Amino acid sequence: MTIKDRTNKFQKNLFGFNIKGLTANRCTANLFMGMFAAFPIALALPVDALQVQVNPNNPQLGDTLSVRINLDNPENANNPTVVSGDKTYPAFEIAPNQYRAFIPTTPLEKAGTRTLRISGDGQVQNLSVQVGNRKFPVQRINLPPGKAGLEATELELKRVAAFKALQTPEKYWNGKFLPPNSGRVSTIYGVRRYYNGKFANDYYHRGVDYAGAAGSPVVAPAAGKVALVGKVSQGFRVHGNVIGIDHGQGVTSIFMHLSRINVKEGDVVKAGQLIGAVGSTGAATGPHLHWGLYVNGQCVDPTPWRTKGVE
Repeated sequence: MTIKDRTNKFQKNLFGFNIKGLTANRCTANLFMGMFAAFPIALALPVDALQVQVNPNNPQLGDTLSVRINLDNPENANNPTVVSGDKTYPAFEIAPNQYRAFIPTTPLEKAGTRTLRISGDGQVQNLSVQVGNRKFPVQRINLPPGKAGLEATELELKRVAAFKALQTPEKYWNGKFLPPNSGRVSTIYGVRRYYNGKFANDYYHRGVDYAGAAGSPVVAPAAGKVALVGKVSQGFRVHGNVIGIDHGQGVTSIFMHLSRINVKEGDVVKAGQLIGAVGSTGAATGPHLHWGLYVNGQCVDPTPWRTKGVE
């Protein structure tokens, strides 16, 4: 068999019909056209439906991580979830096809890599976020021998814990938070302490103190629903007269040591609305307002919520 005969036989077996007589260029062109015809099918496949963005770009301890998730097919899925460490954080809808979860960080944690596992729309995405270290002020306090501080009652511990754990689906606040009092800030968030020379590993100042004059107004820093009202007469020995506002979606504010309370549980308040007055009730050495901002049960620095806004 000649080389020409072998070539014709190979072409017939390869394509299933006799292409004898076609030029080599025409055969090659047909083959390439068949190959390129398959590409539009691959390009038409749906892209990754799980799109995730984490803010701020360079978080530090005490910051709130905002995890935004876009879904292409939300009708086929439940709300997404975000897992960090051994905790699962809910994502709430903030716009059509858009969801957001908050992850708190605190001074008690170590700086470094946080691995986030985002699940939604039948997909899973793993992200690594670097949380930077932050130096918090340190105070040294010497207590006299035998001095015992006030201890919280079981009632206030249970009620305050239940309040801080709220994860109401509705979002009440909008934009930046307001300062709740016009006084100067006397103690910032995150202060660590030594007691009689021993470092308190589990302590940090969970909030911001305002040195407002006794009786000066306390206003809601953002819209929300009053979910906690407690009084010294009811057993709130440490918190004193206290108000808790649920801002929704895992964000809550607590206001302690009040001299007066102007709201009741269930009231819906607006940003800037009067809710009470500065006092020195509970475990307070003098008149001041303690404002604690909690995200999914952990106290975070309220400063970014005031200066930049967290959405």
